Amino acid sequence: MRGQVGNAAVDIGEKLKSIRKQRGLSQRELAARAGLTNGTISLIEQNRTSPSVASLKSLLDAIPISMAEFFSTLEEADGPKVFYKSSELIEIAPTSDGKVSLRQLGNAEHHALQVLHETYPPGADTGPEWLVHDGEEAGIIVKGSIEVTVDGNAAILKEGDGYLFDSRLPHRFRNTGDMVCEIVSACTPPTF
Repeated sequence: MRGQVGNAAVDIGEKLKSIRKQRGLSQRELAARAGLTNGTISLIEQNRTSPSVASLKSLLDAIPISMAEFFSTLEEADGPKVFYKSSELIEIAPTSDGKVSLRQLGNAEHHALQVLHETYPPGADTGPEWLVHDGEEAGIIVKGSIEVTVDGNAAILKEGDGYLFDSRLPHRFRNTGDMVCEIVSACTPPTF
């Protein structure tokens, strides 16, 4: 599974394996902490399966390491970067056909705000597991529609609609429509 960091590919499986080993965790121990099987960890590390956004978040929480840190890239040494081309956004969600795409603006480790460009093809979602993380998040739907469930309350949001909630509440995003949904969202602090 390769995500994009600018024009360079990030090998999610290899990076997970490297960090797991650096932290002295076996596949079995990481699987137990994350509530997955060690076979699933093995398949992810071999890039033979793509974890859902929620599964990857559970794995990283079990290490523990934030998504921002996992997908971090160095910003320019001569000062903070201010402007970004579309090709410079960092793909932080494992994507393949029909999967969720989360593209991050800049290196969230260096900022108090995380900004994402999210894309959900029809039928795509963040996974069956609930997302839970410290902070607040907000977003505006710029194309299509999305079902957002927060702490058991669900709503279908359409183009121009938005959301704002405490990210410690269990939440999930799911495209139940028949067209691609795009969202521009923000999370503070950048813990997702």
